[in-house]
Amino acid sequence: MTPETAAPQRYAIAGLIAMAAAMGIGRFVYTPILPGMMEGLSMSVSDAGLIASANYLGYLVGALLAAGGWAHGMDRRLMLAGLCVNCLLLAVMGLSDTLPAFLVLRFLAGVASAFVMVFMSSIVFSRLAAAGRSDLQALHFGGVGGGIALSALLTASLHLADAGWRAAWLGAAVVSLVAFSVVYLMATGGPVQAGGAAAAVREPALPRSPALTRLILAYGFFGAGYIVTATFLVAIVRQGGQAPLFESTVWLVTGLAAAPSVWLWGKVVRRVGLTATFAVGCLVEAVGVLASVAIPGPSGPVIGGILLGGTFVAITAYGLQAGRRLAQAAPRRALAVMTAAFGTGQILGPILAGYGADWSGSFAAPSVGAAIVLVAAAVIAWAGERRAG
Repeated sequence: MTPETAAPQRYAIAGLIAMAAAMGIGRFVYTPILPGMMEGLSMSVSDAGLIASANYLGYLVGALLAAGGWAHGMDRRLMLAGLCVNCLLLAVMGLSDTLPAFLVLRFLAGVASAFVMVFMSSIVFSRLAAAGRSDLQALHFGGVGGGIALSALLTASLHLADAGWRAAWLGAAVVSLVAFSVVYLMATGGPVQAGGAAAAVREPALPRSPALTRLILAYGFFGAGYIVTATFLVAIVRQGGQAPLFESTVWLVTGLAAAPSVWLWGKVVRRVGLTATFAVGCLVEAVGVLASVAIPGPSGPVIGGILLGGTFVAITAYGLQAGRRLAQAAPRRALAVMTAAFGTGQILGPILAGYGADWSGSFAAPSVGAAIVLVAAAVIAWAGERRAG
């Protein structure tokens, strides 16, 4: 065993920090900042949805770019570039005030986050497999929830300091810069093959597999369904007339529920398998999406946040693992294509939800629609599992 593969915990922790910066903060800090932006800039819900979808369009483009053979041997450099760009874009968001600027910045941030997601996961997964410690993948994905919780604490502290939404973007940039520095020092190598050798063979094309095709479709539906609540949960809280600190509390609960979710759902995976776990998780999340708008008072958003946080990171992680299992000779391509399907769903979700909320005057109808899409994702995945069996 080489020195690089002898420290799987180091790579798992580096992955946790990278995911916290690029995903938990880089992508999802928009959710707790959004209500302040909407009030300060007189922004409509449909405009807010467009900004969110611009980020997810960038995520899709970044995932498709990451699937290309041009990236061979450049995983670490591209991952670090994504983290660095993420820091810069967060800072510029705090200095901008027009819709076109927000659209461009969030699009580029989506590209950066996809690069970190695909390339850091490729590095961490391969090194954990080479060290026989794939159980540490849960630590890697726990960074998403950790970053969400950190963004909630950041926005709460800035509210107490009577700082505005611009300060929140700048604060997020500072936190992400610290994370970039730590990851640079901890993740010192790229992917490896089993046995610790550096990856030297280009991945082949993805296999033609009906099971993989169904999983990719279900993964896209999942992306469209979960993202409505993930984007607008804090705005739902504000529309319900709750205090600003309660908004941060709901988002903090979401992050804290997300952090251990991959580990907890891993117990379900060992009992029923990856695809069935994906389906069950989508159904549980659909309940949370409905709860956020159907249960009156503060309880609804809290339940919605717990069920959202407790499922979406795990569904994302185990969906990716199921894709890798069905394309073992091309794991990075599988990661990229699954992420692309996920991104396609995310583009449509906020746009439709934003216009639906403006048209209806509330988030109830868009949330019901999102829950239906999640149920559809569960049915597609479950049917594929039954047919494969």
